[in-house]
Amino acid sequence: MPDETRPDTRPDTRPDTRPDTRPDTRPDTRPGTSAPLPPRELTIGDLSRRTGLAVSAIRFYESRGIVAPQRTAAGHRRYLRADIRRLSFVKIAQELGFPLAEIAEQLARLPQGRAPTKADWTRIGRRFRRDIDARIARLARLRDTLDTCIGCGCLSLRRCALYNPEDCANTLGPGPRYLMGQRPADAGVERE
Repeated sequence: MPDETRPDTRPDTRPDTRPDTRPDTRPDTRPGTSAPLPPRELTIGDLSRRTGLAVSAIRFYESRGIVAPQRTAAGHRRYLRADIRRLSFVKIAQELGFPLAEIAEQLARLPQGRAPTKADWTRIGRRFRRDIDARIARLARLRDTLDTCIGCGCLSLRRCALYNPEDCANTLGPGPRYLMGQRPADAGVERE
């Protein structure tokens, strides 16, 4: 027979059927539900899966200051969900031919520690749009020049838009100056 003077220390195994009326203050649930929110911080593996980048690439971008993870007490990297967009932007911009230094310079203008707003991205987008438009114009000139050369049949180097007698175009700078939009007249070459 149990001793009535001593408290019962056995755990209560009966189910609690009372409704829980306390407000849910856990930050890891959606308001009004018990559905978990996606984690605010991501491991490097999570970030790799979400962006399609190798872990080594993410570490490389970290070394260039493009992402700046927090460290846990154990030294593990934890990335913000906003880093998914940052790294996705880097991937796309590099595919378009932008150098990493320029991409990093633009991303440095974004806020740290929070997801960039539409206005933040619009500011960066304007800069890249100007560069993309200039690239499209250069590519169109190149296409038109090549179409002219391939179908020209002029048989005269003196009338050729690309002919560079005596390397006169070198006075305009390095590279294929005429393909880059300059004309022989810019180098002082008179054509008939």
